[in-house]
Amino acid sequence: MNFKKLLLPLLFVGLQQTVFAQIKLPQLIANSMVLQRDKPLRIWGWASAGEQIKVNFNGKSGKAVADAQGKWTIILPAMKAGGPYQMSLKGKNTIVLKGILIGDVWLCAGQSNMVHQMRLHALRYQKDIDEANFPQIRQFWVPTATNLNGPETALKTSSWKPANPGNVLEFSAVAYFFARDIYRKHGIPIGIINSSVGGTPIEAWISEAGFNNFDAIKASIRQNKDTAYIAKRAKEQAFEYGSYGNDLGLSANPKWYQEDYEPNGWRRINIPGFWEDQGLRNLDGVVWFRKEIDIPAELANKAATLLMGRIVDADVFYINGKQVGSTSYQYPQRVYKVPANLLKAGKNLFVVRVQNNGGKGGFVPDKPYKLDFGGTKIDLKGYWSYKVGQISKPAKRTGERGPVNAQSQPTALYNAMIAPFKNYAIKGVLWYQGESNTGNAREYAKLLPALIADWRQQFRNAALPFYYVQLPNFGDVSYLPSESGTALVREAALKTLSIPNTGMAVTIDLGEWNDIHPDRKQEVGERLALIARHFDYGENQLEYSGPIFQSAEIKGQEIIVHFTHTGLGLQAIDGAPLSDFAIAGEDGKFVWANAKIVGNNVVVSSPDVANPKYVRYAWADSPMNPNLFNKDGLPASPFRTDDF
Repeated sequence: MNFKKLLLPLLFVGLQQTVFAQIKLPQLIANSMVLQRDKPLRIWGWASAGEQIKVNFNGKSGKAVADAQGKWTIILPAMKAGGPYQMSLKGKNTIVLKGILIGDVWLCAGQSNMVHQMRLHALRYQKDIDEANFPQIRQFWVPTATNLNGPETALKTSSWKPANPGNVLEFSAVAYFFARDIYRKHGIPIGIINSSVGGTPIEAWISEAGFNNFDAIKASIRQNKDTAYIAKRAKEQAFEYGSYGNDLGLSANPKWYQEDYEPNGWRRINIPGFWEDQGLRNLDGVVWFRKEIDIPAELANKAATLLMGRIVDADVFYINGKQVGSTSYQYPQRVYKVPANLLKAGKNLFVVRVQNNGGKGGFVPDKPYKLDFGGTKIDLKGYWSYKVGQISKPAKRTGERGPVNAQSQPTALYNAMIAPFKNYAIKGVLWYQGESNTGNAREYAKLLPALIADWRQQFRNAALPFYYVQLPNFGDVSYLPSESGTALVREAALKTLSIPNTGMAVTIDLGEWNDIHPDRKQEVGERLALIARHFDYGENQLEYSGPIFQSAEIKGQEIIVHFTHTGLGLQAIDGAPLSDFAIAGEDGKFVWANAKIVGNNVVVSSPDVANPKYVRYAWADSPMNPNLFNKDGLPASPFRTDDF
């Protein structure tokens, strides 16, 4: 008899039994976790079928038996804030979790402006980073994942991390400033579960059950579950891309960034700016820029920080032939460390290779472009030389569709990044999303309430607080009244305030016309904190919102606009006349209006509209100067009365 062949299967069975006999916990239930105070606590996991599990925590205990699939759940009674504590879980093995706090847990979700970590805003918030010493503020970062077929039960590997100068670099900036404000005011441990992915639509975050009233989306969900369909789409290409040859700057010898390269045929261009605005038409590809920068002798051999604003799309930066930094996509601010001993007295060669994939390429205006030695700064704006290294071929359409982008599909992110922890008790939700839905803005007015209803159902809390950010200003300023998909998304957020236990942080003053990821994240987090402090932390008298449109009445040639949340009174924050009000008559043709504050109302009129019927305020992608605030320092929400 071959005993080796007999023993191998037995050993395999024994190993399987050993593996499945071990208690396994979800990623969130781990060392240093924050558990929700004042709510029953669900502790769950997996073990072998029939295995008895016992949990001991903070003087309370519970028991369960794993079911036939190995699942078990233990519910512990609600507890007050405190810690740190230990939790012991005992089955056929024992797990001891340490450093557990009981406080408030906020689920922070959405797209890139909720993703944006503190490190991406270090120029503005370096002092806040250096002083981040809050061991009772902790973040759990949910790794990006998708599932088109149904809810997952487990997250990818991650962990709870306390706020300190190292860890906080990876904290969501909005979520961190929210948590810090609450913690400073109330001393309650704060847990942040950050589940957000850049460039994603709201549909991806809603469960299948949440789309009961969306037939077209339900059909799309069914189609995405067809693995043959997904596989077929994966082989399709909607466009064919290519380039005319290799990048001349990298194939040359010497290469264009090297000090011994002799430049020939380079032309002059101004930085910052886009090359399509300076005589280079229809150019996608690679463009090289170079400039000799004089460094005073007293700054030679010193370390410095290179600030190059934002570059569309990707860049590699060289100084004196050495690479000092690179970024692969357009959105981050370019902040590169220049090591000591690289810069020399006199002329230094600065070269940047820019790759543009589509649209305007180059250097975004109205950003910092300088070499910073701390106290001394050298301006890098002005004329540089440029030369084209590679030209991309125009995209050629080869098919109607391409591969399915899972992150943009209905339910995909909910299934993989929310469903696995819907048993985890939370205090509420902070939501910052909408940029990816400006193309279907009218439907967003139905989708945002659907998301709220769905998550309240999933987290077993019909009154779950849900606070969200109304999109800030972004894009070119229009000097005539115009239509706007972004304004419609803002309106959807405004209308959603009719749902109980919701709140909206207005940020129409915090955006940047040339950056979809504006830098001022502290104000966003703190405005969300105002809402929570008012509703959830007992500060009932706190004004937590700017003026919100209530009603409008027509009196002759004037429209009188009434507001809620006037607080200490209305004001034009800059002392200038009120701006960005427009009115229209029955024809719906809007013109700019004169507006003045009368008591807690705004009176609007125009000599060009004898019989006004409709009024709008700050109705644009990027309003000119939306300066209506209350005296509590909070901006009024954009609105319109010509409702669709």
